[in-house]
Amino acid sequence: MLTDTELAADLAARAGTLLLDLRSRELGETPLEKSAAKDLGRRGDRDANTLLLAALAAARPDDAVLSEESADDAARLDNPRVWIIDPLDGSREYGLPGRADWAVHVALWERDGEQGPGITAAAVAQPALDRVYVGGITRATASTRSRPRIVVSDSRPPEFAAELARRVDGDLVPMGSAGAKAMAVLRGDADAYVHAGGQWEWDSAAPVGVALAAGLHCSRIDGTPLRYNEAHPYLPDLLICRPDLAQSLLDGIAALTASAAPDSPRIAMAREYIDSLVTHDASKVRLARHCRRWENGQPTGDSGDEIRTMLETGAQYRPVTGVRDLTFREWGSDVVARFLLDMTAGPGTLTVAITEHFAIGGAEIDAVTAIIEPAP
Repeated sequence: MLTDTELAADLAARAGTLLLDLRSRELGETPLEKSAAKDLGRRGDRDANTLLLAALAAARPDDAVLSEESADDAARLDNPRVWIIDPLDGSREYGLPGRADWAVHVALWERDGEQGPGITAAAVAQPALDRVYVGGITRATASTRSRPRIVVSDSRPPEFAAELARRVDGDLVPMGSAGAKAMAVLRGDADAYVHAGGQWEWDSAAPVGVALAAGLHCSRIDGTPLRYNEAHPYLPDLLICRPDLAQSLLDGIAALTASAAPDSPRIAMAREYIDSLVTHDASKVRLARHCRRWENGQPTGDSGDEIRTMLETGAQYRPVTGVRDLTFREWGSDVVARFLLDMTAGPGTLTVAITEHFAIGGAEIDAVTAIIEPAP
């Protein structure tokens, strides 16, 4: 029988092969249309998730699983062993020709690990590079460059990233996929990875497991430990870097974020939904399968999948051009967002006032109720 570490590596490699095969069949040298590229990423996510869930059920039937592509089951909180997986990290990059910055994440969290609760087995596959990085086996490559290279999200870099790079006399390098960025630090291609735009446990569990075992510094951006298998799997920020850079980066981040507070998990989920009104990209919106939406008392969505499709392609959302004056209020499992929404209306712009109520019992949005009024 495979050890947990061997199983993590095997599963990451197998899912990577599946994703490469699918990508080679569907993606040629000519870029796909945006909708087709997005669909390819979702197919990869779904197919790799199916493979990983089936393999884990066969190899470790008593363990729980937390996956980006599956509904969260609170029973995992009582299980001493939980596999945390991201079947395709970087689905946007996966759908673009020539991009290698996408990955497969497989990690095992144990309540009774050698050092208490934490990641005890981890693997990150970068199939386009033909590499699988394994916790406890892959070692970090030392960097000797004088100017540190700091990798950040190419779509949502931290607001403080440019000033942080200036403070440490470094250079910013945009890149997709949390796993790809973390492994760039591991290889010595970069010196630090900083993120503060919101993430989930599956985004960082495997990269952190591999990086920690290789001797790199891993923490929240305030220096506190990264904790996994929490009741709500939102984990908004991350620092992975060479140990000798950790203190200067943490000090710089602290100085630049002294007045900023991260979103709570529920507000972060509501914010992703509201962002999708403008971007028409609902890939990061966590909607329960049973989610329903009402607008001024009328039902406008009977399932999470239907609502997600409408956010991306619905005619009622296509004219939306901006959100302004956004505020949140949270109590218990409820979040209310109030904002002004701009949309094209003929040659001009129409603005309406929206109050949007989100019922969020766990790691997904259960219901959305909107009231739309003329703007003041």
